[in-house]
Amino acid sequence: MSRPEKWYEAYLFDLDGTVYLGDHPLPGAARTIRAVRDAGKVVRFVSNNPTRTPEQYADKLTRMGIPVDEGEIATTIATTVWWLKTHHPDAVVYPIAEAPLCDALVRAGFTLSDDPSRIDVVIASYDRGFTYAKLQIAFDALWFHKRAILIQTNPDPYCPFPGGRGEPDAAAITAAIEACAHVTCAASMGKPSPWILQAALAGLDVAPGSCLMTGDRLGTDIQMALDAGMDAAVVFTGETRVSDLTDAHSGVYRLEHLDDVLPDAAV
Repeated sequence: MSRPEKWYEAYLFDLDGTVYLGDHPLPGAARTIRAVRDAGKVVRFVSNNPTRTPEQYADKLTRMGIPVDEGEIATTIATTVWWLKTHHPDAVVYPIAEAPLCDALVRAGFTLSDDPSRIDVVIASYDRGFTYAKLQIAFDALWFHKRAILIQTNPDPYCPFPGGRGEPDAAAITAAIEACAHVTCAASMGKPSPWILQAALAGLDVAPGSCLMTGDRLGTDIQMALDAGMDAAVVFTGETRVSDLTDAHSGVYRLEHLDDVLPDAAV
């Protein structure tokens, strides 16, 4: 499919690989967001990266010339905290994660512990400080004590970098824990999970069918939209290549540049 021919009531955008790559905005990003706002449409940003808070994302985008309010950003940090408060409000948690998620859990009132006999929920996340010792604690809580469940912030196998490189993401840590503890991840907070979509659309009186999700990953951004009955557009500035598309993506818009998400009348 070519570019959309109509306006949608709400536009959801992935960030890394879609709006920017690393510390550099992608061509047309600022113009596109500005045009959507000028048309009076809702803008939301949805990120699977659990190493940045909504405030940090808002600051980064604003420095790139894309002014954003932190309330417009849904991250797996906020979704993880919300899910735990809803489903396991009294849980003792063990986050294999970086400081932003750990700090958010503490602020939300959760007890963090590395004592396997006390842990109720093990959280697998993006953690560049992942060690064998952390894996041992998760293993003991899940396999030996058999009292904990395993959840993950996001299912991404790697995080892309400019120049085609990347580094292992939360799915790699989840897989290590599942392999040794013989457990299955009970819930994932990131795309394509419906939990993060619910967080992104909270407080908005818009139906999924009147929204457009734009992203660079078929297995997360695009799959979330398709599962929710939402229209989707894929850009080729991140992970996905044209050759990756199948018949299952026949209804997905294919954008050469991000500003192709705008209907022809807006160009």
